[in-house]
Amino acid sequence: MSGLRVLPLLGLCLLLSACVNQTIKTTSAPAIKTPTAPVPEQQLLDVAVVVFDPGLDDYDEDEQVYPEVRQAEARFMPMQLSQAMQDSGAWGAVRVVPADIEITDLMVRGKILRSDGETLQLQITATDSRGEVWLDKTYTGEASRYAYEATTRNTNDPFQAVYNTIANDLLLQLEELPSKERADVRVVTELRFARGFSPDAFDGYLKEGRNGKYEVQRLPAEDDPMLERVRQIRERDHVYVDTLQTYYETFDTQMAAPYQDWRKASYEEVLALQQLQAESTRNLILGGLAVLGGIAAATTGDSQTSRVAGQVAVLGGGLLVKSGLDKRNEAQIHVQALEELGASLEAEVTPQVIELEDRTVTLSGNVEQQYAQWRAVLADIYRAEIGDLELPEDSARTADTL
Repeated sequence: MSGLRVLPLLGLCLLLSACVNQTIKTTSAPAIKTPTAPVPEQQLLDVAVVVFDPGLDDYDEDEQVYPEVRQAEARFMPMQLSQAMQDSGAWGAVRVVPADIEITDLMVRGKILRSDGETLQLQITATDSRGEVWLDKTYTGEASRYAYEATTRNTNDPFQAVYNTIANDLLLQLEELPSKERADVRVVTELRFARGFSPDAFDGYLKEGRNGKYEVQRLPAEDDPMLERVRQIRERDHVYVDTLQTYYETFDTQMAAPYQDWRKASYEEVLALQQLQAESTRNLILGGLAVLGGIAAATTGDSQTSRVAGQVAVLGGGLLVKSGLDKRNEAQIHVQALEELGASLEAEVTPQVIELEDRTVTLSGNVEQQYAQWRAVLADIYRAEIGDLELPEDSARTADTL
């Protein structure tokens, strides 16, 4: 290999090392859609958005995932989605709940697949009380650097487009549901709630198929005293779950500023890390090629010029390899910076314990633990109120009488 053939190789190395990829992203979000026609109040479906699965069990090893951040995000993101759904005006009550033990008309569950400030990926499923799946889809959003500018972050979440799209998809499914089926959903919700508190008294009203779907077989009479007690218990449960919304709203408010700062820093760190890793890999490859080419020229060249050029190529390639290794070390510094940011965020948004002043019972622990305790308290209240009350023999109606 002559010196003249080595020089183009070095030129190519320099050219490739100077290339920079540029991606333009948008911060625009689709508008929240509203119903095409007014929805009668009796057909408004209540929604429970369960605190998301943080996705800590099966993420890729090369992902920079911080458990303390993910746990906070799992509480923060459902509030953003519930607000988007409320803005559509198409639903009844839209509540965030700590666990999916709540029985409601529509249950929305989410899992965080990726969240690093640059990309948000969520797996969303929505199932109504009958067991019918409305939605099972993965949503991915990418934020641009403009999303973290001061003027933008005051009004919009960097991933508002993701939440709005999910809300619009759910509204589309709702609009395709006939009025009769909406009524069925509400009936099944009530009967499943009742059966959860009194399996014996409400046995036989619903049929559960092997596929996990429910069908109404018959209905209790409107003046059924046990049904009336169940409705009172359910109303108390709604009041309590409404108090939880205050907790989540407070959490959302407290988390907003530090979380936005973390995402902005994380976004910048992720981009810097990607650039450094790309430069490191490119320099290692190009440096290796230059070293190999230089060795070949220095050992097989037929002139003093080619041997000198080969030695220069070896030296230049060695410098590129060293640069690649140095950049990898620099990338590790960015990883450590992300870990420190995650730890600081967890310290700022640790959940608070909810005190229930109007109750004769004390619920302790975090909000999830308190909610589980509350459900046990409801069961005790129901048993105490029912006492020796018996279900009248003629209290049942067939579903066809509706």
